[in-house]
Amino acid sequence: MNKLALGTAQFGQKYGIANQEGQLKIPEIEKILKFAKNSNIDLIDTAIAYGDSEQIIGKVGIKDFKFVSKLPNLPKNCLDVNSWVKKMVQSSLDRLGIESLYGLLVHKTENLLGESGKELIQALNTIKQNGLVKKVGISIYDPSECDQVINHTRIDIVQAPLNIIDRRLVTSGWLSKLYSEEIEIHTRSVFLQGLLLMPRKNIPKIFRKWSQLFDQWSIKLKKNNLSATEVCLLYPLSLKEISRVVVGVDNVLQLDDIVKKSKFDQSEIDWNFMISKDQMLINPTNWKKL
Repeated sequence: MNKLALGTAQFGQKYGIANQEGQLKIPEIEKILKFAKNSNIDLIDTAIAYGDSEQIIGKVGIKDFKFVSKLPNLPKNCLDVNSWVKKMVQSSLDRLGIESLYGLLVHKTENLLGESGKELIQALNTIKQNGLVKKVGISIYDPSECDQVINHTRIDIVQAPLNIIDRRLVTSGWLSKLYSEEIEIHTRSVFLQGLLLMPRKNIPKIFRKWSQLFDQWSIKLKKNNLSATEVCLLYPLSLKEISRVVVGVDNVLQLDDIVKKSKFDQSEIDWNFMISKDQMLINPTNWKKL
C-alpha cells in the first residue's frame, strides 16, 4: 500500500501559501487523478467545505479510490442533528458519484464537545451502521484535542498536522497512544502549505522572525545535496504508526516529483534544529496575523 493520500483543497479553491496556480482546472485535475491511480495512491482526502472539490471529482468520474471527507461546522441551533449529518453525507456521496465513504471526519472537534455533541456522535454511529461510511473520526489542529474526544466516543481515524517543524503529535505522546488504540492516523501539512518547499529568497517577509531557522534549513539542504521535498516526506513516511500522509499538489508534475521522492531513504542527518512550538509559525491559520 502506498502511504501517500491525495489532498484536494486546491481542486475547489485557491489553497496554500506557495500556490501559483489558483484553483485547478479540470484537465489538470484529470491528469493528477490518473497519475495518482497509476502510482498506487488509492485514497483521496476531501471536504464538503473545499469549494466545489467534490463536484469536480465526481464530474471527472474517478471510481477507483477510497474517499475521506469532512463535515462542515455544525449549524447553530440545529434542531435535527441526525438528519443534518445524513443529508450532508448523502449530498457528498451524490457529488462524488459513489455509494459510501471510506472515512468521515468531524472538521471541528468542538462540535463533538458542545451541547449537540451526543446527538452528533449518535448520528455518526448511525451512518456507519447503515454503511454510508466505513470509518468515522476527527480532523484536529492540536493533539490536545484528542484528550476530550477520545473520552467521549470511540473513533476510527484521527487526521492531524505533522511535519519536520511541527512534531506535536509525536512529542505529546499521542502518536503512540492512538496507534496502541488501533486508531488509524492520517497526517497532513507535510510541507506546511508549501512554505518548506519555497526557495529561501521566496519565503515571504512575514516569516522574518524565523529567518535563522530558514537560513539553516536552506544551507543544510544545499550542503547535503538534498531537496526539501525528500526531507519533508521522509519524516512522516518513516513513522510506522502513520497510515497515510496527505499531500496536496498544484499540478501533475508536483505529484510526479512527490511520488519519486517518497522513495528516498536516509536517516543520517539530524534535522531537530527545525522543531518549533511557536503557534504563529506551525499553525497556518495564524499567518494572517503576522
